[in-house]
Amino acid sequence: METKHEVCSAFPPRRNSLRKSCADIIREARQSLRVRSTQRPFTPRDGPRRLFGANSVRGDHGSRPPSAFSLHAQNFDADSRPGSGTRLSPLNHKPKFPDSSNAEDPLKDFPKSPTEPVEARKGLAWSRTRLLKSTSLTSLLPSEACTDEKLNPVPKPKRLSAEQLCNPDLSTDHRGQLKASQRRTPITSSKTEKPDVDSGVRPTESGTEQKTEHGYENSSTRPDEEDPESLVWNNVILPLLQELERVAAGSSEGLVDRLCDLCDRLHGALADADMLGRRCKKRSGILRTLFHLVDRESAQLNLHIAKLCLALCVSGNNLLNICKLVFQISRSESNDILFEKTSIVGPLLSVLNYEDVDVSGEALLYCVGALKFLSGNIKILRILLAKNCIEVAQKLLQKLCIVSDCNMTLAGNILVQLTATLRNLADHPDSRTLFVSFYVIPALCLVLRRYCEDKDICTNISRIFSKLSSYSECCLALARTPNCYSLILDLLSKHHQKQDLVVRLLFTLGNLTAKSEEPRQQLFQCNDCMPTLLRLYDSYQRRNVSSSKVVQKEAPSPREPAAAAAALTDDVLVKLVRLLANMCIHPAVGPSLATNTTCIQLLMETLELRSVEESEDLMVNVAAAINNLSFYQEENSEITHNQLTIAKLMSKLLLSSSMDAMLEATRVYGNLSLHKDVRDLAMQNKVHKFVVTLLDSKRSEMCFSACGVLTNLALDPPNRVCLTLEGASAKLVDCLRDFGPADWQLAGQACQALWNLIGHGSDMLLHAEERERLLEILTVYSDEMEALKWTQNEDEQDFYRACWESEFLPVAQKLIKILHSVEMTA
Repeated sequence: METKHEVCSAFPPRRNSLRKSCADIIREARQSLRVRSTQRPFTPRDGPRRLFGANSVRGDHGSRPPSAFSLHAQNFDADSRPGSGTRLSPLNHKPKFPDSSNAEDPLKDFPKSPTEPVEARKGLAWSRTRLLKSTSLTSLLPSEACTDEKLNPVPKPKRLSAEQLCNPDLSTDHRGQLKASQRRTPITSSKTEKPDVDSGVRPTESGTEQKTEHGYENSSTRPDEEDPESLVWNNVILPLLQELERVAAGSSEGLVDRLCDLCDRLHGALADADMLGRRCKKRSGILRTLFHLVDRESAQLNLHIAKLCLALCVSGNNLLNICKLVFQISRSESNDILFEKTSIVGPLLSVLNYEDVDVSGEALLYCVGALKFLSGNIKILRILLAKNCIEVAQKLLQKLCIVSDCNMTLAGNILVQLTATLRNLADHPDSRTLFVSFYVIPALCLVLRRYCEDKDICTNISRIFSKLSSYSECCLALARTPNCYSLILDLLSKHHQKQDLVVRLLFTLGNLTAKSEEPRQQLFQCNDCMPTLLRLYDSYQRRNVSSSKVVQKEAPSPREPAAAAAALTDDVLVKLVRLLANMCIHPAVGPSLATNTTCIQLLMETLELRSVEESEDLMVNVAAAINNLSFYQEENSEITHNQLTIAKLMSKLLLSSSMDAMLEATRVYGNLSLHKDVRDLAMQNKVHKFVVTLLDSKRSEMCFSACGVLTNLALDPPNRVCLTLEGASAKLVDCLRDFGPADWQLAGQACQALWNLIGHGSDMLLHAEERERLLEILTVYSDEMEALKWTQNEDEQDFYRACWESEFLPVAQKLIKILHSVEMTA
């Protein structure tokens, strides 16, 4: 009987049916073309917390921002006016002189001298001198101690109750305006902020005016008609500031806790009175008090100070120093618990959300640096996700992509911190949908295009992609990003020497090509795709060989670094070969790769140079790639031209101790043994003996592949006797008995191997007991009720029925027929 290759082969070709049957699905899961999987590249734990790690290409140059510094109260600006980022030019103003034509009073237009009494002016000078010389914190604020009672002999106001503070005189419109202004907005140089009014005096047209306990003397409001903010200030805010000063001057136990509590109370009072942000007229006085507390060098207290200062919308140098302060605290992992309790994550994210890179770039750098450290803590990472950190990060990514060229260096430093933060966030399962829904992946691709020369940024993003591409929804989002394949290929070509970057980009491409057909073709069609990949293969193959020679020649002491380098090089090759194996599954890509001489030569060279013992994953992936390529039986296929050499090389894997290597080598033999010269070589080299022993394996995949090779070897009549003498027939019957009910495709392949052994007039090769046992098994398995009762899940019954009907039953019925005929003749 003539047996067709597509029946005898362990790996039959695909069907062309538009609608796949259940049998087609399981057949494709078992066929020769297989998607390769591999482990994600190992990411070492970060060392000490600092802006740039030890492996940063920025090195220790003095130009990069420092991670260590000291901060004191003197570093802060007392008036906290916003920095505009530009120097103001002189106004084109010409003084206007009095008109001499005024004949009635030529001196009328000149300013008049002050009309206040001499004693009042003396009191003003005394008050100003006291303000300038005093070192007291609250003496800079309006209080009873600095009021000249002769000027304003008004009674001291009574402290208001909570009900009075909620006076309905504060109109709804006024409160609404205050709340609307609380949001932090970017500060530009086009808007000039009014001078702070809590410095004791402020400039006026006629010189200065005196500030009193109840307001300004030239105000149209009388002292006993104070505005609501003044009432809150005098009765709530000022007492809290005075208490802060008093407690800070002490040295009792629990001092820090008491100061932290007062800061929280101050924060709450300002929030209740709608005086956060820049709305409070005496804001500078509050900031002075807080800045002086920084010198206590308490991480707990400084976080409370930072939180309140951010709520007061500090800017310029003060914003920078507050961000440095937070960064400094976050460098110690033991302080993470403080960040959990202080609720400062939200204010830090607000800095990222609203500050302008061109104006507050250095502050953003240290703020994001602190978040990078904190995102390494799983509890704070959850807080970051809850506070919408990923959306904030996406907006900042976009801003950093459009900065001017003069700010590229600073923006690049910020991006190193931001991408490292996103790298940590990508580890959490809840973050993956957020990366997709907020379009972070396309934003990262934009960053790669703009900062393609920055190895630190590219490496961080490659780590993000290697993590996210392991999940279908993220992989799809990356695949849908325009030109993502050409972008990754460009990076591979540009940074081919940077192994930790290359290995992750290759892993990402391998994940993309493992999911569907379209990415395989799109990648292959990119300009210079195969030249780029094969240049990498050749480069790292040479590097791999050099590393191996170094490991062999050097003394035992320095073996570890050289061995580590060889392992990293191996990992690059593993990811690259896996990518090739996945790409060639596409019917338009596979034949092209099978005819690519350079590609096949590199794969064969790897098999020759390496061993399973030292590079198991690499050898297994190379065998898988050759297996997929051997599926295409093209006339000019390099696999076909070198099939005998490849068959010999596969023997190394068959004789190894690795079950995965043996499995892949057996699959390659299943395809190559379709050719007569390969079958002859296998029998000469006793490969058939080893394949028969694989039938004893408890792994169904191993038995399935072994059955495929035996099916092809039994095509040649001289081989049938040798196979039977090795016990192939008996082992095939055992395999059918053990795996049949659970795997009808394996059962069908075992029956096909038996048919090739005994279905050509060689039925007497089976002993009588073996024939009876085989007939009994086939009769039971051919009964539909008996066959399907093994499936407990009702949803899978149609699936198993289709496999039983198409894979097992036809060949089983042929065997039953021939076995019955033998019994009748006997």
